[in-house]
Amino acid sequence: MQNSAPAPLPPPAPGRVGYDFIIEADRLGKSYGPQRALADVTANVPPGTIGLLGPNGAGKSTFIKCLLNLETPTTGSARVLGRDIRTESRASRERIGYSPERDCHISGLAGCEYVTYCGQLSGMPLRLARQRTHEILDLVGMGQERYRPVDTYSTGMKQRVKLAQALVHDPEIVFLDEPTNGLDPSGREHILKLIGSLRRDLGISVVMCSHLLRDIERVCDRVIIIGHGRLLEHDTIANLKNRHRRVVEIAPAGERERFVAVLAAAGARAVTLSNGKLRVESASDSIEWILQLMRAHRLPPAEIVANPDALHELFLKSIAENHGSQPQP
Repeated sequence: MQNSAPAPLPPPAPGRVGYDFIIEADRLGKSYGPQRALADVTANVPPGTIGLLGPNGAGKSTFIKCLLNLETPTTGSARVLGRDIRTESRASRERIGYSPERDCHISGLAGCEYVTYCGQLSGMPLRLARQRTHEILDLVGMGQERYRPVDTYSTGMKQRVKLAQALVHDPEIVFLDEPTNGLDPSGREHILKLIGSLRRDLGISVVMCSHLLRDIERVCDRVIIIGHGRLLEHDTIANLKNRHRRVVEIAPAGERERFVAVLAAAGARAVTLSNGKLRVESASDSIEWILQLMRAHRLPPAEIVANPDALHELFLKSIAENHGSQPQP
């Protein structure tokens, strides 16, 4: 299995259509009997790389499946790439890629046969599907394993081939449900770099569903947070961070207790973390006030990191305010 840098990206297909919004959801809801999995989700999502966040059971996968018409919404409506999900889903399938969380391979087929078949299902002629399959398998780092039966693949290899089948027909948008599950660190790095390059180099919008906030923050420019089936947040990551109360971590070279006392006298509460750093909340976007205190009180040098893990903090706050559970950092 290859774990090197991603292969050069194939050129995008000509004639992509521009949209103000790739997803337009209006009070979209889904119930399974008395259980409501999705509740009145309304969002207009522009093109880009979008992270879909939420704890397990929050409704993320249900939201994706409704948009793909794999589940029939109970209430509301939605459009994907300008097409109504109820009445025009077949017409949009050639322009949408989907990598589900669970394995979706066909037993008995080699990797290249499986991806080729998926290309044909998306409307590609056989010859073009075969050519594109080999390009995409190289792209996801599966070039050396293309002729092996998918049944013999490891978990990480199955993740890669799922991504390949989602990209083989050059879609305008791909939905990726937990795309880094089961990958070792080098494989995860490879796939995250590839996902990050799809919008930049091919113009493919990405909706990436994950409970791993660091993966989302790494590759996405916008985030949707869902909890208990409801939309909790939808904005760019930059805007969400700016709305979040600033947090500063300080690692003093010495005299930690005096740091705490000086900060307390200035009206700032410092919490000592398990790694010995001090965590301070501040209403200011600047750390200049801390530097001024250090100079005025002749405090020893310190490493200062502004707003560490801001997305994680915001996520926890959103879920806590809506009585949800906590994700993995």
